[in-house]
Amino acid sequence: MPPETLALTWPVLCAVLFGALLHAGWNALVKSSADKSMDMAVIHLIGSVLALPLVLMVGLPRMEAWPFIGASVLIHIGYYIATTQAYKHGDLGLTYPLMRGVAPLLVALSASVTLGETLSPMAWAGIVGICGGVLVLGLSRHALHARKAVGFALANAVIIAIYTVVDGLGVRASGNALQYVATLFLLDGWPFGLLMMARRGRAMADYARHRWPVATGGALASLGSYGIALWAMTRAPVATVAALRETSVLFAVLLGCWLLKETFTLRRFAGSCAIVGGVMAIRLA
Repeated sequence: MPPETLALTWPVLCAVLFGALLHAGWNALVKSSADKSMDMAVIHLIGSVLALPLVLMVGLPRMEAWPFIGASVLIHIGYYIATTQAYKHGDLGLTYPLMRGVAPLLVALSASVTLGETLSPMAWAGIVGICGGVLVLGLSRHALHARKAVGFALANAVIIAIYTVVDGLGVRASGNALQYVATLFLLDGWPFGLLMMARRGRAMADYARHRWPVATGGALASLGSYGIALWAMTRAPVATVAALRETSVLFAVLLGCWLLKETFTLRRFAGSCAIVGGVMAIRLA
């Protein structure tokens, strides 16, 4: 679909917001685990297994998409390493918003060159609003004392922006979003999973045997979340989809207040308003 014909409709908007909720869920699972590296590996290995029947059902994408799939698989290895290290050295409430708040701005800044997309002033206002709100929700004075966590989170923001652009180009080249997503997930979990198996050996198998029920839920949420996002990128500008996907931070805050009885502070209120305002601006663009 040519860039000039892409538009964010209500069905696409609602789908991306639901995908954001799924994304917040599986990241919370990784953060809550006793061993974040093994949890990340098990979740995506299970995701690869779950993708196999889907690939058999829908088939493989056309050849034009394969260079993007190969590049994305390699880039995701860096993503998994940076994510687990960020969660190891810092709180989810700090690292997750940093990773997710900076990446969409990087995608939007490169969209005109890499994707041939031109955003309207209203769309830019929406993206800045969402990213600013995400950062307000996550940043605090604690960031000054968690430099290693902040470093990994910012490095991961760059990685996220790169694979978002690569997959945005790839899913459009494939001609079929479901084929692209299924093939990507079929291959994506193995490099990092095998790396963890080589490093942890028997401990990896023992961990997977006890963790697999929860990890399966995380794998389904990850597959659904990114699958929805890539499908949306064939219908709407990649930069706006990338920004809308980061409303997952808002869902994480709301779930924390509801389920964990966390305080809904003035800072959280301001950040939430900025995100909601950004979503409205993007829809009106």
